Amino acid sequence: MLERFYALDRFLVEQQDYWRFEPFFQSMESHLPWENTSPALCDWLSQLSPDAITHYKTNLQSLIVQLSLYLPELDIMHQLTKLPSSPVQPIELARNIDTGIPGRKLAQIVSMSEFVLAHHVGNEWLEWCSGKGFLGRILASQTRQKVTSLEYDSELCQAGQELATKYSLPMEFVQGDALSGQCLHLMNPGHHAVALHACGDLHVSLIKQATFANIPAISISPCCYHLSKETTYQALSKPGKNSQLRLQRSELRIPLQETVTGGERVKRHRMLEMTYRLGFDLILRTINKTSEYQPIPSIKKSALADGFPSFCRWASTIREVDLTKVDFIKFEKLATERYWHMERLSLMQQPFRRLIEIWLVLDKALYLEEHNYKTQLFEFCEKSITPRNLLLHAERR
Repeated sequence: MLERFYALDRFLVEQQDYWRFEPFFQSMESHLPWENTSPALCDWLSQLSPDAITHYKTNLQSLIVQLSLYLPELDIMHQLTKLPSSPVQPIELARNIDTGIPGRKLAQIVSMSEFVLAHHVGNEWLEWCSGKGFLGRILASQTRQKVTSLEYDSELCQAGQELATKYSLPMEFVQGDALSGQCLHLMNPGHHAVALHACGDLHVSLIKQATFANIPAISISPCCYHLSKETTYQALSKPGKNSQLRLQRSELRIPLQETVTGGERVKRHRMLEMTYRLGFDLILRTINKTSEYQPIPSIKKSALADGFPSFCRWASTIREVDLTKVDFIKFEKLATERYWHMERLSLMQQPFRRLIEIWLVLDKALYLEEHNYKTQLFEFCEKSITPRNLLLHAERR
């Protein structure tokens, strides 16, 4: 585990010019940033058609094979991101136990449940950031062991408790702040703590408090690494603290840019919104003679169907700019070219997403090792169910 961390750390530092940027903002420059250092790579990127870009964005392995011609270690590094899938025993859900759980979320929860049930240590469960207790509900029904479900939202606590009572499940919902050290009193020597997609500081708080309380087991699927009060990633382990990476909040978003949800409609909305924003930025730069990007707020996706001129008129009311002499056809064409330039740039960042995410989770795993836990990393489900499929499992030595 330590050797894997050091290898990824070295590679990410050495190749940071290829991933340490924001494609949206970098696309405002017409050139590719690696023209001097890797002209052959830039020649290949420049020749990619929109269809080719779309192909590589949805076929990571093909992209890695191609980029490995210019970054020879890339394929080797991706071998380090491959994790085992632990053998589990499929579970049969009790009747109505999945009430209110959306389909894709249910698949994630069942996969997580099967894993933690197969690796259960202790005689109780602590469900961290539980929501309505979907995960805890399954664990309680399968084991009949007490589940303490911690949730900040009091309405979710009430709804979860009502469902637990309705189905006679041994669950107790506790309203509390998972970032507060006061939650430490909830932990006892029999607890196996579980957290499915606890964001940023929330899963870090669980790791710190659980190790302090010496609970027997922790199973976490981390998510949204950028959701932190800190602007720079605060490494937990000694190797992480000694790293030169110093990831910024915007860079912590990079692993999250891989999605499998949605469909053609969602992709279409994204393309339209990005194109329109890039186009309006071009208009502002032309009219106001400015080189600074001026952000505008979110817009309803349904409004995108009204077209580029309508979007610009809406945005102009926020930025107070006169559009009476604007050639919308010209700027929409330029914006479309800029959109594909942005997508071309994002191809370079794409293979680094998993590398960064594994680096982040390994930092937490090494911290747990330093605190006397035997720690393992797994993939608890297929990426088609959720790309956030990493599971950090630790048992007290």
